[in-house]
Amino acid sequence: MAAPDVLNGTVERITFYSEETNYCVLRLRPDQPRLGGGQLVTVVGTMPEIQPGESVRLEGEWTSHPQYGRQFRAELVTTVRPATAEAIQRYLGSGLVKGVGPVTAQRIVDYFGLDTLDTLDRMPQRMLEVPGVGKHRAGLIARAWVEQQHIKEVMLFLQGHGVSTWLAVKIYKQYGDQAIAIVSRDPYRLAADIFGVGFRTADKIARNLGLPADSPARIGAGLAHALNEATNDGHVFLPRDELVEQTAALLELEPDSIEGQIGRTIERRDLITEAVPADLGVVEAIYLPPLFYSERGSANRLKQMDRMPMSRLADLQRRDWTDLLTQVVAGGPVALTNQQQEAVRLALTNKLSILTGGPGTGKTTTLRALIGVLERTGHRFLLASPTGRAAKRLSEATGHPARTIHRMLGFRPSEQGFEHNEENPLEADMVVIDEASMIDLILFYSLLRALTPDTHLLLVGDVDQLPSVGPGNVLHDVIRSGVGPVTRLDVIFRQAETSLIIRNAHRINRGEMPDTSNQGGDFFLFGIEDPEAAADLLIDIVKERIPKQFGLDPLHEIQVLSPMYRGAVGVSNLNERLQESLNPNPKGRIIERRFAGRLYRVGDKVIQTRNNYDKDVFNGDIGRVHALDLTNQNMTIAFEDRFVQYDWSEADELTHAYCISVHRSQGSEYPCIVLPILTQHYMLLQRNLLYTAITRAKKLAVLVGTKRAIGIAVKNDKVARRWSALDWRIKSG
Repeated sequence: MAAPDVLNGTVERITFYSEETNYCVLRLRPDQPRLGGGQLVTVVGTMPEIQPGESVRLEGEWTSHPQYGRQFRAELVTTVRPATAEAIQRYLGSGLVKGVGPVTAQRIVDYFGLDTLDTLDRMPQRMLEVPGVGKHRAGLIARAWVEQQHIKEVMLFLQGHGVSTWLAVKIYKQYGDQAIAIVSRDPYRLAADIFGVGFRTADKIARNLGLPADSPARIGAGLAHALNEATNDGHVFLPRDELVEQTAALLELEPDSIEGQIGRTIERRDLITEAVPADLGVVEAIYLPPLFYSERGSANRLKQMDRMPMSRLADLQRRDWTDLLTQVVAGGPVALTNQQQEAVRLALTNKLSILTGGPGTGKTTTLRALIGVLERTGHRFLLASPTGRAAKRLSEATGHPARTIHRMLGFRPSEQGFEHNEENPLEADMVVIDEASMIDLILFYSLLRALTPDTHLLLVGDVDQLPSVGPGNVLHDVIRSGVGPVTRLDVIFRQAETSLIIRNAHRINRGEMPDTSNQGGDFFLFGIEDPEAAADLLIDIVKERIPKQFGLDPLHEIQVLSPMYRGAVGVSNLNERLQESLNPNPKGRIIERRFAGRLYRVGDKVIQTRNNYDKDVFNGDIGRVHALDLTNQNMTIAFEDRFVQYDWSEADELTHAYCISVHRSQGSEYPCIVLPILTQHYMLLQRNLLYTAITRAKKLAVLVGTKRAIGIAVKNDKVARRWSALDWRIKSG
């Protein structure tokens, strides 16, 4: 067998990197120029994520690609210390060392030459000797270099476990110098403690460290992971047999091994079990403790509100509030229907009430009238929504301040809890929660804990939309429980009837095909069946056709939504295509940086994917990349109201937002939405998904796909089941 070819050089840029497969295409500057003919060399292969500026040793073979020409196919990739002054300078100045940019790198190498890296290793404080490097920057460089050496130790320890450089950084930042000891003792802590480290990565490390496949620690971690995965699908618990089946498949063990461990896990109260009724009889429900206590606690507090006769609005129940309502709406643009008046009455006379209805049915008008009555009678009220975008819309619609539920409750990051709770309840006579279909069970329980039993709570939302991204089906379960009166507005106001978006949304909700004649001014279908061709057409529609025809800005006013992540018209591919179309970088003049397989550049549209209370940004917040500081290793995102800085290690909290999933769009409205809908999506084509997507559009909705796919979605009203027992708990006892 012939010895492999060897190629040494410096990574110039990453052309492509897949986070899922680790397949990479990069451009390398060889240390031996003759090997590349004095030019950059294309290298392909499966390798750990590396960054421009790093020196590598590659083992593999030279190949010839019919389209791309001569390439080096790498089988083994090892990072090495740069050996020449030029390579050291490129390495230090590439942004890999915090505080060092190209100018500072040149000064350091000019001063220390080939001894630069040895000096940094042994006496980093000597950076102060470099002309032009002040005391502050010298200290920053020294600290960054020491930290980087620790991160490299973590990387060496985790080598071969599929842990990328950016995850090693996060692990070190979480555990510090104890990182290796903690990971060695309990690898599964990684999945629990560090965002971005999945169970499979932690499990691979644990197995490589010698943990037996059927060890109690592994099975316990597998059970917890299966339940956590279930919460991502909206479940509050799993029936015991489903949990056993899923955990056995995950760990590749026999179900008997899992059964034996469940009992011991329940005895330790790491899991909680209770018999709950289901459609076909009683099931043994297995809960993670926080979800069990949230479900039981929510039910108990709602029942307490219902049973306690005291009310902060008792004075309104003793006076003629109808006269007040007449005064409030007198001279307004529209008169309240009997249905809307009844909704106001129920909110004032019941401590829990629900207002639901589709677009154009007058939920906002009803809410304004209710607020008017509360204002005239001097009662205090608070308005909130689950997301920042929804809260902003609520404030604009009512003319009163509205906040996210987290901000209203006063989240305290250092204590991982809320300022307002049983000991310090909210000072309000009525709390109104808009977009209540989005609220998950744990947040709902936190809200209820902050209300005194005599405070009124009004839940406003569209129960026909997709349920919350988080666990539970709160609005649906509360309605089913009958604990509070429900007003369902179903009359479309005349001014809304002119909108084909609204008319079609209601048609879809009734199980009828929408009007796709393209005769209206705000709803269009571009018929196309092939996914690749549909992606091309969608790009053209977003970049050229809509801006020319309607004058809408592709980045600020058009939002592409997709039912799925994979495929030609999935979220991932459309984000790459739209980035290249709307924010290209053909000559490399725009600053860019690759994180976890994604390429970010200044001007990119991005979305926050998790709540970050320290930064006061929340899941679903959309912004633009304002700056990438390669020297100080941070990026600045411009959100609607402020700038927020992210360290490199925090960049995985963001993802591109040229296209987002329909689920992520909940609670938001956009001037225009563009939605691919093809039969390839059939597994995800549901009536409430299509309905939710259409109702995100304020001015224009454009569908790209087939009538057949639309028909599949319209007919499929079988909402995916969520294991939840909140309605039963409210009704029982």
